[in-house]
Order: sequence, then structure tokens, then C-alpha cells
Amino acid sequence: MPQISQLAETFASQIFWLLVTFGFVFFVVGKFMVPKVLSTIDQRDQSVAGDLAAAEAARAAADQAEERWRAEENAAREAAQKRIADARAKGAAAAEKTLAKGNAQNEARMAEAETRIADATSAVMAEIEAVAADAAKDIVSRLSGTKVTAAEAKKAVKAALNG
Repeated sequence: MPQISQLAETFASQIFWLLVTFGFVFFVVGKFMVPKVLSTIDQRDQSVAGDLAAAEAARAAADQAEERWRAEENAAREAAQKRIADARAKGAAAAEKTLAKGNAQNEARMAEAETRIADATSAVMAEIEAVAADAAKDIVSRLSGTKVTAAEAKKAVKAALNG
């Protein structure tokens, strides 16, 4: 085969041109492409680092804002609870005052009513005694034919009612 016999003659020149081509490619890649790729990677790293730093700063600012908001919210909640407690205390005091006033009025009315009832009871009892004494006097005079005085009849009715 003629190709195999020519291999020794062309081998050295092929290796030479292979080395020249790889050397040229290595030189072009090393001088022009690698620095561009490295600068792009550096820019990307700087951009990512800047973005991470900005995100960290934004997170810290958000944490501070949240902490301030929570403090304000807690203060507002405490103030509202204090106002509610004050309103409840004022309402309870006003209700107690109104209730005491109403109780005093009711007690005065009840005392007045009890006095009227006692007066009416004593008046009725006096009238019942008078009517009972007259009735007892009439009954005794009709049944036995004897006359009883009004004082004796009253005394007998009182003894019967009390006893």
C-alpha cells in the first residue's frame, strides 16, 4: 500500500503543521479569548456580589422596618387596651352610680309604700275592730239579751284578734 509507505515521509511535516496550528490556536485563545471570558466572569461575579450585598442591605432595612412596625403596633395595642380598660372603668363607675341612685330611689319608694301599707293596715285593723266590736255588741244583745258597753266589746275583740 502506497499510503503506508508515504507515512514516514509525510509524518514529520504533519506533526510540524499540527504543532504550528495548535500553537497558533493556543496563542489566539490565550491572548484574545481567555481574557474576554475572564473579564466577563469577573464582571458577573462582581454583579452577583453587588446584588447579594444590595439584597442583604435591603433585608436588613426590611428587618429594621418590621421591628419598628412591631414596636409601634405593640405600643398602639397597649394604648388601645388601656383606653378600653379606662372606658370600662368609667362605664362601670357610671353604671354603679346610676344603680346606687336607682336603689336609693327604690328603697325610698319601698319605705314610703311600707309606711302607707302599715298606716292602711292599722287603719283597717282599727276599722275591723270597730266593726267587730259593733257586731259583737249586737250579737251578744240579740242572743243573750244583755247590754254590753262599747268599751267591753272593744276589749273582747282585741283579746280575740291578738290571742
